[in-house]
Amino acid sequence: MAAKLPPFPGTTGKRDWKTAFDAIRKLLANGDDTTQVFRIMQALNAGNAPMNYAKFIATEEGGRMAYERKELAQVFSKPGYARQFAPGTVGAAYNQFLESTGYSADGLAEVSRINRDEDMLHPYAWFGRRIRDTHDIWHVLTGYKADESLGEAALVAFSYAQVGGLGWAFIGGAAALKSRKVTGNNLFMKAVWEGYQRGRKAKWVSGEDYEKLMHEPIDQARQRLGLGEPVAYLKAQRELGPLASYLSRPKADTPVLPEKLAA
Repeated sequence: MAAKLPPFPGTTGKRDWKTAFDAIRKLLANGDDTTQVFRIMQALNAGNAPMNYAKFIATEEGGRMAYERKELAQVFSKPGYARQFAPGTVGAAYNQFLESTGYSADGLAEVSRINRDEDMLHPYAWFGRRIRDTHDIWHVLTGYKADESLGEAALVAFSYAQVGGLGWAFIGGAAALKSRKVTGNNLFMKAVWEGYQRGRKAKWVSGEDYEKLMHEPIDQARQRLGLGEPVAYLKAQRELGPLASYLSRPKADTPVLPEKLAA
């Protein structure tokens, strides 16, 4: 059993529901407003940091990685870093992800800086940054698209199962509930629930040495981590079409039904 550690310095341990509801309202109006995700995390994930850090340093390699304290956003953002990996590896898939989405590790780090705790020189804050900076790699490993409401909601549910934190559950649950009204069916909700189930069944991905993981063949990594095919997600993606991204602001060439988005 992991040791019980003290709370995050300066925190009360209380959840800020007012901020959470304001942020979820804005996020459901525009799923591309990533800042609201971090507002919800800050408001609702009270007590989550000590639990995950204790679990991390109790793993075989966690103590070493915590001692080294590498900032993964800095590692991943080095020029040419993602382009160095052999075809078929996790790193090559990550590079393809970055090129297809235009995302970057330092970009995610920048949008998350909404409070002083983000860059605090404290082990909990460092581990929180580690989870943040590997979010896109989780997209790659799980097969959930990042530029799509469905993929993000499914990964949010997966994240809740993996690292806890009521904020993740709040976001995933709200997106899934609204999807029922928008889409008129349960496909989106089933994919989100599947994301949670996959997170429960999979190995604890936060304990991975990501620099080593990047060199591993992606099919082998998924099998080792217990990440099978996301059947409900792929079905929802096929059948929902444009409505799989109902939370995102529609692009000019995307034929989303306006009456659905207005719901």
